[in-house]
Amino acid sequence: MLTFTLGTFAIALNHLLLISALALATFVGWRVAKRGGENPESALFSLFLLGMLAARIAFVLMYWPHYRNDPWQIIDLRDGGFLAWPGVIVLLLAALYRGWRRPGLRRPLGFGVVSGVAFWLLATLSLNIYEQGTRLPEISLRNAAGETVKLSDYQGGPLVINLWATWCPPCRREMPVLENAQQQRPDLTFLFVNQAESMQSVATFLETQGLSLNNVLFDRGGRLGQAVGSMALPTTLFYSPDGRLLSSHLGELSNASLARALESFGEPNLNSNPAAAPATSARKLPCPASATC
Repeated sequence: MLTFTLGTFAIALNHLLLISALALATFVGWRVAKRGGENPESALFSLFLLGMLAARIAFVLMYWPHYRNDPWQIIDLRDGGFLAWPGVIVLLLAALYRGWRRPGLRRPLGFGVVSGVAFWLLATLSLNIYEQGTRLPEISLRNAAGETVKLSDYQGGPLVINLWATWCPPCRREMPVLENAQQQRPDLTFLFVNQAESMQSVATFLETQGLSLNNVLFDRGGRLGQAVGSMALPTTLFYSPDGRLLSSHLGELSNASLARALESFGEPNLNSNPAAAPATSARKLPCPASATC
């Protein structure tokens, strides 16, 4: 399961773990403060924000070439671009400084920070182990020619699967990023699995947006999202050649966040052929009947 869903509300599990860690730290700090000391609630919240800021700055610096030509993307946090360890280190150093300056805060803040960070580390490790133990689902989909294909037909090389829909604004924004990556990384196979829309509406959308995507597939019942445990769009999944899930990204991808995700495949091997599509699979959508190609 990659998301926690309640009705129409969905949140990525890694984001939920962060919020839960902050809540646990606040509760533990409050309980310790009742036995003597200052309530660390505001201090913990400010440390959390400081850690997130440090994690974002570290990510931007590491992937600066992707931000250089469009600095406004630096403040667009929707791509989920954060480096965890710099954020944790800055948070711990700031907590030590706060405790040194305010003795009454020392014990409650210390217990709160340790409990929150420990919970986050253990929960994140468990989630990563769970994700990497999952395999490519045995799901049948439709290709652009209306023929039935299996996901396993594309197995044999590194695989990137994007779950999307035309009505989803983040999906629309990230499409040029994925299109560019598809052209730059021919050693990878990209599958664009549309969720519950008709071939005609998708073809019209791609034509009006000037997008050229290979391997557009159709999942009319949304079964793939259910199988991988993600009901949020967009969702991008990264599979090894043997069908093992390496990582996932929920939400909009930027050039930088996609570059980070593709690092799980190692350096590009442009001499190798990506997994071949099934012989019956139409690689691109035909033009809509109303359009001239």
